[in-house]
Amino acid sequence: MEFMKLKDLGEFKFIERIGKDIRLSSRVIKGIGDDAAVLKYKKDKFLLFTTDMLVEGAHFYRSSRPESVGEKALSSNISDIAAMGGTPKFSVISIGMPGGLDLRYADGLYRGIKRAARMFGIDLVGGDTVSSEKIVINIALIGEVEKENLVLRSGAKENDAIFVTGCIGGSIKGKHLNFTPRIKEARFLVKNFKINSMIDVSDGLLADLGHILQESSKGAMILENSVPISKATKGFDSGVRDGEDFELIFTLPERHAARLEDKWPFKTRLSRIGTILNKRRGFYLIRKNGKSERVEPIGFTHF
Repeated sequence: MEFMKLKDLGEFKFIERIGKDIRLSSRVIKGIGDDAAVLKYKKDKFLLFTTDMLVEGAHFYRSSRPESVGEKALSSNISDIAAMGGTPKFSVISIGMPGGLDLRYADGLYRGIKRAARMFGIDLVGGDTVSSEKIVINIALIGEVEKENLVLRSGAKENDAIFVTGCIGGSIKGKHLNFTPRIKEARFLVKNFKINSMIDVSDGLLADLGHILQESSKGAMILENSVPISKATKGFDSGVRDGEDFELIFTLPERHAARLEDKWPFKTRLSRIGTILNKRRGFYLIRKNGKSERVEPIGFTHF
């Protein structure tokens, strides 16, 4: 008898599979299916809870600078909190390492984690260390967000303008180890505009915009000419699928788009790349030559 393998099912189908039988209490506002879980907390705030894991050989190599690896480990979690419109607060760090690992490398990992924590005002409140054949770093992060500022993937509205921060692509050239979570940008957005949906780019622009469309039951049109592709990537088709950009994709009502572009106070690039459509119109791309092309929201997957 032949059994189905994880790679046959795929990462996101597996997530759907394990989430089917989970029963949630009334304390949970949002569970599986967004960048962070949303939990009841205070009268005016929600608690945000997220976790990310980095595995040697998949997310970094031993040859990578350890400080950069450690900083990425925490920063990828911080990016999830940004995508919810919140601020990060408390973190626990669990690391598996080989006993023969150079102590200087281990110290470097923690220096990077501590640096990111200082930069974003996060308290490191505990964790665990174990022996493992490869380096494995798992971080859980708690944040908070004002109830009126919470943004989910599921809120995109027809005719919303689609924006992205920064440039897309280039993780293969090391960008995935050198990025700044867009907390300041996200907080500006939720405090000054009605942001209908938001996600951080971890699996690739097409895949992550696809998550917004799936959760919002919408379609989209994006313009190849408008997507800011990094010079470090091989080209458009590679750039929108590479993943680990840790930029923000968000949507807001069309009538506010021009004001946002006018009031944007950051050096971080801001690009309007398309429009949210009715679900029946699907997800498609307008190429530079003007031709319309159906889009498959495919990006990086672990299986």
